[in-house]
Amino acid sequence: MSAYWPSLIGGMLLGLSAVALLLLDGRIAGISGIVGRLLGGGQIPLNAAFVIGLLSGPPLYRLAFGSFPDVTIAASWPVILVAGFAVGIGTRLGSGCTSGHGILGLARFSKRSFAATATFLSAGMTVATLMELLR
Repeated sequence: MSAYWPSLIGGMLLGLSAVALLLLDGRIAGISGIVGRLLGGGQIPLNAAFVIGLLSGPPLYRLAFGSFPDVTIAASWPVILVAGFAVGIGTRLGSGCTSGHGILGLARFSKRSFAATATFLSAGMTVATLMELLR
């Protein structure tokens, strides 16, 4: 059970921050939208603060626990870059990302978010299964 604590706490912090942004500012905490607005020059102080908060997570984790968690990524940099680019295109086509649709959209019973979440979960499971079969 103790192996699940970091994920549980991280999920609760994500939910808390998403709800706080919605209640305090009336905005959805969708990372793709926030980064898109930041890169487009919109609401720079608020969007920059959100992105800086995201980027400060790993250094704060290291300060709190003395080291970074063990993470293994079994993909090459070109694959990671292509995957990131594909995710970026998908978030624009789907009008949001997993955090916007999956955390807040589902909580608000948004039909569009239900469809988007089902789509990206199904696509993720399909690609993971195909990659395992092709191995």
